[in-house]
Amino acid sequence: MARARSRAGRDLPVEQAFSAGGVVVREGARGPELVLGRRRRDRQRSPWSLPKGTPDADETPAQTAVREVTEETGLQVRIVRSIGDIHYRFVREGRRIDKTVHYYLMEPTGGDLADHDHEFEEVRWFDVAEAEAVMKFATEQAIVARALPMADAV
Repeated sequence: MARARSRAGRDLPVEQAFSAGGVVVREGARGPELVLGRRRRDRQRSPWSLPKGTPDADETPAQTAVREVTEETGLQVRIVRSIGDIHYRFVREGRRIDKTVHYYLMEPTGGDLADHDHEFEEVRWFDVAEAEAVMKFATEQAIVARALPMADAV
């Protein structure tokens, strides 16, 4: 395991982490809409974010993305195409986590947002302007910006 220097000068173990998720887009009455969820972690500051999660066993990134998006949103989805990766780092329990998340452009094929799992407190459709206003993470905003032209081309 690699080690990184913390601000306090002590070494932190570095772990690699991978997740996969989706930007689920549909055409709404006023243009494209996408699904965001608010995680249960910190109710006062919990940001709206894209659905994503960690692979089970030998899942491919695409299988992980479909399963996680379905679980977290309650929607049945189909992958339209790959969008790309985001990378970020954070510290948890004395370890630095270097995380990569692979995202796919998806379309809903069924299901119901009311059937989302416990990881999200709330899940809903947002038009693009609303989504941009409530999303906190610049990396996820960049993925949405990449996904929307792809959705227009489909």
